Amino acid sequence: MSIWELLVIALGVSMDAFAVAVCKGLSMKRMSWKNAVLTGLYFGGFQAGMPLIGYFLGAQFSDLITSIDHWIAFALLCFIGGNMVREAVHGWKEKDGGEEQNDSFDVKTMVPLAVATSIDALAVGVTFAFLQVDIVPAVSFIGVITFFFSVFGVKIGNTFGAKFKARAELAGGLILILMGCRILLEHLA
Repeated sequence: MSIWELLVIALGVSMDAFAVAVCKGLSMKRMSWKNAVLTGLYFGGFQAGMPLIGYFLGAQFSDLITSIDHWIAFALLCFIGGNMVREAVHGWKEKDGGEEQNDSFDVKTMVPLAVATSIDALAVGVTFAFLQVDIVPAVSFIGVITFFFSVFGVKIGNTFGAKFKARAELAGGLILILMGCRILLEHLA
């Protein structure tokens, strides 16, 4: 597999992570490079890890994985998106009653998002096994590309979201729900 083919694959699988990173940036009151890098590490790590797992699972489980990956991504994205919508509506009702507690970058939030955005990469790993791709450089490349896209996405989202606060979080939640629906509809069609 050429470097250009791998670049196209890396860009393709990192787009969901980029979109979710933008949503995470929308929910931040102030830009935090620590949280941006943390987001990049979660998403980049899972985008590298899932194809590695898929590679080792190989062809014997490919039918099982591809038959449910869209349902897993749909459920996780709708759950996280629904929580963001709920928090945005709750924020409108409270009208800034005090110091904002931003725990949206904790493990319980980030792991489901990282899994949801990287579940398709599992199937990419199975494909890599069929094509006998040198897996370590391939997954490293995917992880690095996703890391940078995610950090950049958080910055973009925060720049936009600082002006709109709860509306931006509402929009981010709706985007996640729509992404989950898109993934489900693409696989069902």
